Amino acid sequence: MSSVILHEVGPRDGLQFEKEIVPTARKLQWLRAVIAAGVDILQVGSFVRADRVPQMADSEELFRALATEKRGKTILSALALNSKGLDRALRAGAEMICMGVSASDTHSRKNTGKSTSEAQKEILEMGRHALAAGVRVQVAVQSAFGCGFEGRISEERVMRVVRAFADNGLINISLADTAGHAYPQQVTRLFGEVFRLVPGARCTCHVHDNYGLGIANIYAAMAAGVTTFETSFAGLGGCPFTKEAAGNVATEDLVYALQRAGLRAEVDLEQLIEVARDVGSFFGRRMTGRVQQIGPLPY
Repeated sequence: MSSVILHEVGPRDGLQFEKEIVPTARKLQWLRAVIAAGVDILQVGSFVRADRVPQMADSEELFRALATEKRGKTILSALALNSKGLDRALRAGAEMICMGVSASDTHSRKNTGKSTSEAQKEILEMGRHALAAGVRVQVAVQSAFGCGFEGRISEERVMRVVRAFADNGLINISLADTAGHAYPQQVTRLFGEVFRLVPGARCTCHVHDNYGLGIANIYAAMAAGVTTFETSFAGLGGCPFTKEAAGNVATEDLVYALQRAGLRAEVDLEQLIEVARDVGSFFGRRMTGRVQQIGPLPY
């Protein structure tokens, strides 16, 4: 747990589900605050079609603005779902490219318009291209713990995608709980299998909180050896192309839990809480994150 890496995905996974468009200036305010708080990786946006995900239409502009600013150690990441999106992300200056393949054929078709096998072929090509371009690459198995359309997803299907990633030199691997179906024992088991299958893998855990098991699933992943965790400010989030979308684990909640354990004390929790509260103020509703609602204990 001493090496926990925080990947803030609120600006992408959090906002993509929202119908009310956030002005670019407000987004930049949140992005800069999260950078100042000391997160390790910040997912600025995704390079997808603006007519399908209009909240992401200003991704290039956000990268251009942040590229000229000092930001310490924070790595700027982006999501790309196809080769055109990858080219846009590289031109924009993304330092880390995230891409994925859904283990659910139904979700894959709704999310990308391609079957799992078709999407996998393109993602493998993209991954090799991005590595050759000298940027960090993270590949994900989406719907790894279940699917809102298909229900249970066989672990063998998940591991086939993992094996294809590894065979192409892509060992920074995320398992994503797109539909929010994961439970702790399953999380430990699946990540354990990834580490057995791909010695030296660097694994990321991305869980949603549909059934209130988000933090428990993160701790189960830690127990299996996972070091990187994707969370969203205020608990925003959800895939707009899944059947049962729900929010992510709130970044401020995870940081609070870590700091109670004596970890990541250098991260500015109060700053993250301020961002979460401002997000709630913008959308005019109560956010799902717990710590921003009642404040951290004073010790």
